Amino acid sequence: MKTITTINPATEEEITTYNRISEKTTKEKVAKANDAYKSWKKTSLEERSKLMYKLADIFGNNKEKYAQLATQEMGKVIEQSRKEIEKCALICRYYADNITELLADKIVETEASKSYVTFQPLGVTLAIMPWNFPFYQVIRFAAPAVMTGNTGVLKHASNVQGCAFALEEAFAEAGFPEGVFTNLNVASDAIEAIIEDNNIVAVTLTGSEPAGRSVAKTAGENLKKTVLELGGSDAYIVLEDVDLEKATDLATFGRLQNNGQTCIAAKRFIVLEEIYDDFLKLFTKKMKAAKMGIPTDEDVYYGPMARIDLRNEIHEQVEKTIKQGGNLILGGKIPDKKGAYYPATILADLKPGMTAFDEELFGPVASVIKAKSEEEAIELANNSTFGLGSGVLTANSKRGEKIALQLEAGNSFVNKLVTSDPRLPFGGIKNSGYGRELSSYGIREFVNTKSIWID
Repeated sequence: MKTITTINPATEEEITTYNRISEKTTKEKVAKANDAYKSWKKTSLEERSKLMYKLADIFGNNKEKYAQLATQEMGKVIEQSRKEIEKCALICRYYADNITELLADKIVETEASKSYVTFQPLGVTLAIMPWNFPFYQVIRFAAPAVMTGNTGVLKHASNVQGCAFALEEAFAEAGFPEGVFTNLNVASDAIEAIIEDNNIVAVTLTGSEPAGRSVAKTAGENLKKTVLELGGSDAYIVLEDVDLEKATDLATFGRLQNNGQTCIAAKRFIVLEEIYDDFLKLFTKKMKAAKMGIPTDEDVYYGPMARIDLRNEIHEQVEKTIKQGGNLILGGKIPDKKGAYYPATILADLKPGMTAFDEELFGPVASVIKAKSEEEAIELANNSTFGLGSGVLTANSKRGEKIALQLEAGNSFVNKLVTSDPRLPFGGIKNSGYGRELSSYGIREFVNTKSIWID
């Protein structure tokens, strides 16, 4: 029997070994999810909401336990893990509170005596989820999917299987019928066969661009709907009128949050030349002062990356950028200590064609770019194959809004870090994927939008 062992990235110590399930067991679990769908889709919205409120309470009552597990498995600073669990509860309550409105029939005036659009569940959705927000990413898919009457099967990242099983147990404890939410402890090479299973009707993936292309290809060949939330290289334009203290505070947290491992993290800072030197000086001071350490310590600003191989990959990107002419301002050296640690790093004077400008840097490395004008800043921000998040920092919110509307991304925030909010749709364009999660737009991705005509 194949196994997977989770590793604490802060200590490199083994945590737990889990047995992988066989292909036969996987098919059985997917079939059970389909059987569960047949009855679950008939339950009332009130009954679904009742169970979703219970799930929210479970997150609230077990916040510390779940937070410690997330930190242990992927290295997230403990206070950020607690906030992640709080956000899970928030998402559950949002859908429990608003499901009737979100799925309400839409009356359409036609020649019919009655015509309307209704939204009905489709069946079993496969979710392929990443390790960086091991609880929240799953709930962001599962809460709306389950509330619509679909059932879900989860293929979680191998290094956070403890979180995956904890989620499955939480759904069971809340009273959801068996098969409504199922964890599949399988390796990545099993995904293609799962997508091809006739019981799977749709696939949602949050992950890398290569993973998205692979999943989309298999799903497309099998005519199955997909939603992809892939990588990002989010650009933040810093205008000359900005308050530098506030801007550099935001930039420091934006780059080091979740140890720099966030799809919508601030990654490229495009600064107007009038304040470029001052911004870089103050930003460097604050990044240098940010404390790196054991993520369970309450006073630590950022911890290790999730895995040693990921740490090594970003170091290679940093070294490539330096060889290409990028200026290393801070960090850039692997610490001589156990754990997947990488220091807060700043690469400056970057240009298109350099690795740190073109590629996603999924770790605590910031790219700082000089722009001669507002127009050039917008051009540099849009000079990316990615289009997930973007931002503008300015003292003039109307000017910021005007620029935000010109940025090629699924999310553009002014004077605030991009974040996901259940009231707003979330997703990207270009190589950052397609489709939307959250809000009324996201919940309707995996439903049958059905027209009814009565003469």
